[in-house]
Amino acid sequence: MATQTAAQRREAAKAAYDAFLACCPARQLLDTISDKWVTLILAALSDGPKRYSELSRIIAGVSQKMLTQSLRTLERDGLVSRTVTPRVPVRVDYELTTLGRGLQEIMGTMKRWAERNIEEVHAARAAYDTRENSPAGRAAAG
Repeated sequence: MATQTAAQRREAAKAAYDAFLACCPARQLLDTISDKWVTLILAALSDGPKRYSELSRIIAGVSQKMLTQSLRTLERDGLVSRTVTPRVPVRVDYELTTLGRGLQEIMGTMKRWAERNIEEVHAARAAYDTRENSPAGRAAAG
């Protein structure tokens, strides 16, 4: 068995990443960044730092628990930084890190795609629901 350098071992481990495998770290990261709240947080931060309350206002429907949990996950993964400014009251700002900014284009594209294509998706859902709820559709589903 040939001895590998640390760099060779790292490169071999990197090549072994396969997001189709449940235990793959890349898959775990995909799970995180594909979460709807994370996607919306990253999109909201794309135009600069925001305070927690601003994010809460921008992202309609997100609970305090989910926003806090998602921000902590993003901070832990190095995608968002949290800056505390000591004053009364304390000011906390969140912003994308360099790593997080690398996702801006992808997340922005996904958001715009969803906004542009939602009508077509609604039509496809309605057509599917009509087929599935018809007597022929129920018989085919068996």
